[in-house]
Amino acid sequence: MRFEKWQALGNDYLIIERAELPFELTAARIRLLCDAHLGVGADGILLLSPPAHAGHVADLRIFNPDGSEAELSGNGAREAILYLRRRGWTDRDEFTINTAAGELRPRITAPDRASVDMGRASLSSADFPGGAPDGRGELEAAGRNWSFQHVSIGNPQCAIRVEGERALEEIDLPALGPAIEAHSSFPNRTNVSWYTPVGDPGDAVIRARIFERGVGETLSSGTGATGAAIAHLLEWRRAQPRPAAEGEAQLRVMLDGGELEVGVGEDLRVQLTGWARPVFEGGLSEDLAKELHETE
Repeated sequence: MRFEKWQALGNDYLIIERAELPFELTAARIRLLCDAHLGVGADGILLLSPPAHAGHVADLRIFNPDGSEAELSGNGAREAILYLRRRGWTDRDEFTINTAAGELRPRITAPDRASVDMGRASLSSADFPGGAPDGRGELEAAGRNWSFQHVSIGNPQCAIRVEGERALEEIDLPALGPAIEAHSSFPNRTNVSWYTPVGDPGDAVIRARIFERGVGETLSSGTGATGAAIAHLLEWRRAQPRPAAEGEAQLRVMLDGGELEVGVGEDLRVQLTGWARPVFEGGLSEDLAKELHETE
C-alpha cells in the first residue's frame, strides 16, 4: 500500500488513494495506522477516490485518528488538493472535489499554497440543536462557565474568547477539551477553539489554540481557525457604536503551527488560504500489512 504523509502548519495526514488500499478502512485499522508508535503516525487519514459524479476531480473522505469520520478539515483539504495536482489527477489550478460536507472549490496559487472556497458558514445547525439563531451560548466545564459562539463550517465549531495571550497559553487543553468536545449541548461532539485578539481591535488578527474532535490538541486546524475568526468578527461588529458594515472581511489567525488567512463574506462564505507540503512517501512493511489485514 503506497501512501504519502503531508503536513499543513503541523497538522499531518496520511494520504491514500483508494486503488492502493488492500482492505477497508475500519476504525481499528485507522487507529493503528495513525498511532505514532505502532503505525505510521498522523492526525488522520485522507482517502481519495475517483469521483462518483462528473465535474469533480476526486471524492475525499477524512478520518480522525480515533477511527471516526470527519465531514471536513481545512488543512486536510489543502493537503489533498495539492496532492491531486502534484500526482496528476488534474493539470488545472482551479477545480472541484467532493467531501462529506459538500463541494470544495480550490484555487492553487503556488506549488505549496492554495485558497479554498469552504462554502457558507452557519450559526445554527443540528450539531447545536438547542442553540439560539445567533449561535451564542454558555456551558459549564471544569467548574467554570464558558461563553461560546457556535459555528458550523461543514463540521461543528465551539469558539471561546479569552482575555489576553497569557490567559490563552495557560489553558490546559488536554484537561478541558474533552469535557467541551463531548458536552451534552453538542450531540455529535464538537471542535473547540480558544482565541484572543492580538494588536489593535481593528487589526483583524487573532491568536488561537485548537482542540479537535476525535484528535485532541493540534498545532493547527483550518476549520477551527475559521470558527474562531467568525466568532471574533461577529463580536467586533456587535461592539461597534454604530452598526458595522457587513462586507467582506480578511482575518489572520495565528496558530501554534503557523498562520492562516480567513476571508469571510457578507453571507459568511469562507475563503481559507494557507500552505501544505509533503513530508515523505512510503509503503507498509509486510509485518504491519499482515497485522492490519488481521485487524477488524
